[in-house]
Amino acid sequence: MAPSLTKDAPGNTGGRTFFGHPRGLATLFMTEMWERFSFYGLRALLVVYLVAGGPDAGEGGAGHQGGGLAMDLATATAIYSVYNAMVYLLTMPGGWFGDRLWGPRKTVTVGAGIIMLGHLTLAVPGEGAFFVGLACVATGSGLLKANISKMVGDLYNGPDDPRRDGGFTVFYMGINAGSFLAPFAIGTVGQTVNWHLGFGMAAVGMGLGLIQFLVGSRHLDPRSSQIPSPLSAQEKSAVLRKALLWLIVAVLFYGVVVATGTFTLNWAMIPLTVLGLLIPLGMLVRIKRDKDLTRAEQGRMTGYIWFFAAAAIFWMIYDQGASTVQAFGDAKTTTQVLGWHFPSTWFQSINPLFIILLAPLFAAVWLSLNRRGKEPSTTAKFAFSLVVMGLSFFVFVIPMGMASGGTKVSPMWLVLIFLLHTIAELCLSPVGLSVTTKLAPAKYASQLMGVWFLAVTAGDSITGLLSIGGADLSTTGVVAVEATLSALAGFAIYMYRRQIAATMDEAQ
Repeated sequence: MAPSLTKDAPGNTGGRTFFGHPRGLATLFMTEMWERFSFYGLRALLVVYLVAGGPDAGEGGAGHQGGGLAMDLATATAIYSVYNAMVYLLTMPGGWFGDRLWGPRKTVTVGAGIIMLGHLTLAVPGEGAFFVGLACVATGSGLLKANISKMVGDLYNGPDDPRRDGGFTVFYMGINAGSFLAPFAIGTVGQTVNWHLGFGMAAVGMGLGLIQFLVGSRHLDPRSSQIPSPLSAQEKSAVLRKALLWLIVAVLFYGVVVATGTFTLNWAMIPLTVLGLLIPLGMLVRIKRDKDLTRAEQGRMTGYIWFFAAAAIFWMIYDQGASTVQAFGDAKTTTQVLGWHFPSTWFQSINPLFIILLAPLFAAVWLSLNRRGKEPSTTAKFAFSLVVMGLSFFVFVIPMGMASGGTKVSPMWLVLIFLLHTIAELCLSPVGLSVTTKLAPAKYASQLMGVWFLAVTAGDSITGLLSIGGADLSTTGVVAVEATLSALAGFAIYMYRRQIAATMDEAQ
């Protein structure tokens, strides 16, 4: 996309705009697009690679190869869920680095470099390199995500700028452009040619994103280079001491576990999933109880907690699109159209394709309804998204029942499931990004964006704990229970919408 030639609008940093938005949005759009290209390329490959060569591997479509880590589906789902949870858990320290140490722009630069290094490590064969690479990608993503979204908000004239929600929707289209291309490029090469070559392609994508960011950063708002609340020298020393202390404790503890020969993956995964539930809760309580917040900010945080709980349930189901649903597509779905076979990783392009097609429509509908004073409240949008997400898993139960006995079902079932995921996502995710920047107390500008991403951590941590605990997420019974939970949560939020809206002075 090229910048439009319209005149400058309030909040721009240059003479041109990007489809009516500040020109810096083009830089952030392209950077995020390439970062998502690398991230979703790995996401498309991850579960398929982990189960390849094992008992739960499918044929996977054209040219499907073995040579993966031959894990069972429960272990693969747990690893995927823990990895995804950590990606978003680390947005919290990522936001802290942006707020207190480096500023958003420098933090994004460092994060992009670490992500690229992680994908390069994944390109090296070996189980040890694989887990190191995953850790690097998770760390870099945590540094990048909260801060780049915060920089989008900085492009606008405060929370009441009427272009703000539309800007986040455009930014969200950049995310999904990269997500759409990744399974076709990285997924195809990784699944049908060489797994590690696919991981290497992801590194190239992140490298292109880093170059784009460095070249276009002159169009960003000056606030992106500022440190909102810099650490004093005394605070830096205290943070360094605490970090070293925890590092020494972790090294000693796991050193003993390894030395005694009792180490298994659960020694790492269970503590991480528990932290993935406790840390979000602790962060929300700490911010809510901060005595420096005004009464109005306290009220907005009360409303925000409802949104966070709704989002956690949403992501618990949504992220199974790349684990439970993807594994079903790989093993029990016909991966061919008119006799032509395709890699099962291509299923991961369905959701971003629908986002690209439907996001402009949703943005236009919200704007049209807003002009007539009929736009649904944020609370109503969240409630609707949860009901639709529950419906997607009720639909999932049908092909699961049809596929018993070795029968393979039509890929159109997955298309329908991902369509429902998309409709739900468009009612929750871009709106959630925007509402977070609106409701965030000034003291926690970047950190609350990190807390928003912790909703993904909480949802994936629940999925991880269920998998580690032996729950079979690929059975119709479990899928139906998850669907019911989501639908009931949506109805509950809608019933209490007025009480929620009252805490944030939002119209019904």
